[in-house]
Amino acid sequence: MASPSPSYSQKLPGEYFRYKGIPFPVGLYSPESISFAENAPDVRDDDIFIITYPKSGTTWMIEILCLILKDGDPSWIRSVPIWERAPWCETIVGAFSLPDQSSPRLLSSHLPIRIFTKAFFSSKAKVIYLGRNPRDVVVSLYHYSKIAGQLKDPGTPDQFLWDFLKGEVQFGSWFDHIKGWIRMQGKENFLFITYEELQQDLRGSVQRVCEFLGRPLSEEALGSVVAHSTFGAMKANTMSNYTLLPPSLLDHRQGAFLRK
Repeated sequence: MASPSPSYSQKLPGEYFRYKGIPFPVGLYSPESISFAENAPDVRDDDIFIITYPKSGTTWMIEILCLILKDGDPSWIRSVPIWERAPWCETIVGAFSLPDQSSPRLLSSHLPIRIFTKAFFSSKAKVIYLGRNPRDVVVSLYHYSKIAGQLKDPGTPDQFLWDFLKGEVQFGSWFDHIKGWIRMQGKENFLFITYEELQQDLRGSVQRVCEFLGRPLSEEALGSVVAHSTFGAMKANTMSNYTLLPPSLLDHRQGAFLRK
């Protein structure tokens, strides 16, 4: 989900432009914002990047990391919108504000590795890549495309599936995205984890993320992270469920952002 702007009061056009062959929605992204993200010199060694293909559990991982960074204290996730806690590297709103963010920065991105921030690869910054079964991704992305003002009408489920398989959806091919990033496995500043692992063992997954970040938690703090990052807790949190967005960006009358 891209970073919103209070200035978007009218429905966005639902059109795409291409940056190095990859489709991006007009309005939330621009060639300039993506180029800025790709070539940004300001990558800090304590940056934490959350990388996902769209609809792979980004919101869930942001919530988990926000709680870990605050030792389980839910005050931050209850008082600050999620797009401000983990701004998007490539959106028009997010890209140009990143240099002003205080450290340690929690940053989100859907960018494929071939156009990701070049300076990352010579830094000690960390990437957590969250993958998800593509069958679930395409279903979730289809429903999301029906309520998101910046995305094209998905058409029929069969039409959308064909577009997805061809990579003719926002951020391009799921297959290319995950194949590109998974090559980072084995590097000490890269963690690959899946949506399904979070579903099956949330507590164990949180512990794994904590170990990767070098941020051990007490049993009480760990329990708080788990309790406040369940689906029910996130869906009830107005700072995390995107109900603060105007209908021109996300029409909750047509469906919920957090479906399951």
